[in-house]
Amino acid sequence: MDTRKSLDSATAPPEAQSVQVIARAAAILRSLASTPEGQSLAELASQVGLARSTVHRLVKALEQEGFVVAVSASAGFRLGPGLLELANASSGWVFANVHGELVRLSNELEETVDLAVLSGNTATFIDQVAKPQRLQAVSAIGVSFPLHASANGKAILAEFGDAEVRGLVGTRLASLTPRTITSLKELLAEIETVRTTKLAWDLEEHDIGICAIGTAIPGALGVISAISVPVPASRFYGREKLLAAKILAARARIEAQVSL
Repeated sequence: MDTRKSLDSATAPPEAQSVQVIARAAAILRSLASTPEGQSLAELASQVGLARSTVHRLVKALEQEGFVVAVSASAGFRLGPGLLELANASSGWVFANVHGELVRLSNELEETVDLAVLSGNTATFIDQVAKPQRLQAVSAIGVSFPLHASANGKAILAEFGDAEVRGLVGTRLASLTPRTITSLKELLAEIETVRTTKLAWDLEEHDIGICAIGTAIPGALGVISAISVPVPASRFYGREKLLAAKILAARARIEAQVSL
């Protein structure tokens, strides 16, 4: 029997119990921060020294606020995008600088630029600088893309090891277009290349006629995130070197700002 004290201990006065809840929730968040691939309830309970039932109640409360998200039955939970709002409040200059780089990159390329974060097992757009063109490749803030079939998603996946990638995408990769990678082996091989080059590509894998290039900016926003440039295929092919050079330069500038 688990002898660790439960959250419902009747021996502590109400004020002390409230403080205890906050402290325990904070411990759970810190533990998840140390393992971006996620932790199961059992692993969390072991890490923070609490009963699994207590951890379960706290995690469910944090999930309702968007501070944690469920990943899978095996991986459990990881930090959620709801923390980004709090991070922005305490270090708004970071988000402002990242947005500034999106604007600069958009102006340099005359293309739309997106910023996405890992949310569960998808890449969710949280910022965008749209560039008016006769042909545009524009999604919207709040829209989520599958990790295996998007440039920002692949860039995010490259920040994890192969085992974590498998947990995030599963074994059955949905085919969105005839060009979507549906083989896990092929996806893992491409992700390994992304880890080396820091560049991820979507060659009409999410939508026919739309390509994209992406790169991760780990640590900049407190969560794993990526910037991407979606481009109509008619303007994409033949510009790959320029797009790569510009997006890597933007990544370097963001990393330099964050390290200050």
